[in-house]
Amino acid sequence: MLGEGFDCQPYFVVDGEMPAAVDEQDGWLVSGSRHGAYEDHAWIPPLEDFLRAAYAAVVPLVGICFGHQVLAQALGGRVEKFDGGWSIGPTEYAFADGHRETVVAFHQDQITAKPEAAAVIASTDFCAFAGLAYPGPTISFQPHPEFTLAFIGDLLEAYQHRLDPAVVTDASARLSTPLSQGGMIGQIRDVLRGGEAMNAAAAVAEAPAGAEAG
Repeated sequence: MLGEGFDCQPYFVVDGEMPAAVDEQDGWLVSGSRHGAYEDHAWIPPLEDFLRAAYAAVVPLVGICFGHQVLAQALGGRVEKFDGGWSIGPTEYAFADGHRETVVAFHQDQITAKPEAAAVIASTDFCAFAGLAYPGPTISFQPHPEFTLAFIGDLLEAYQHRLDPAVVTDASARLSTPLSQGGMIGQIRDVLRGGEAMNAAAAVAEAPAGAEAG
């Protein structure tokens, strides 16, 4: 997803593997997870502490899906299992500047109250806080710009016995929908390079539409 110019070092925080310091890397991306940000796991409080410290130190931060949620929770927001059910498959997101992008969703949990400092930059009728930009180089998104249509198809097959059949049928019917997440990916790259999230969000309309479609 990030492309040339980025080298990634994974940290398996669910196994207790945490960075020693917030400046150990140039920036941080917290990915999706099968766990809920609100669940009682021993590794979640240290992760929240780390995110608060990195945010205070103005180190670039990006959150995707679970990462979007746990970052918001760490900074004063609220995350819950949404009583409206699941959002799965190619989904059109409305951005604050008026443009729209189609990105893959796969979630039931979502942010139900945003941190005071966060500005909403993307949303749907189902997910009001789908994209948040914070002061400094910090941005997060509920959908998965790194997912391809082939991958979400495999994920649907793996999860089909755990989901409402109607949800699976609906999501499967939309697997031929073209993706257009180029602007979102561009914002993430800009923030990881140290750019202000608010500026990256404002500039997204200039990104080429349809870039990195799955």
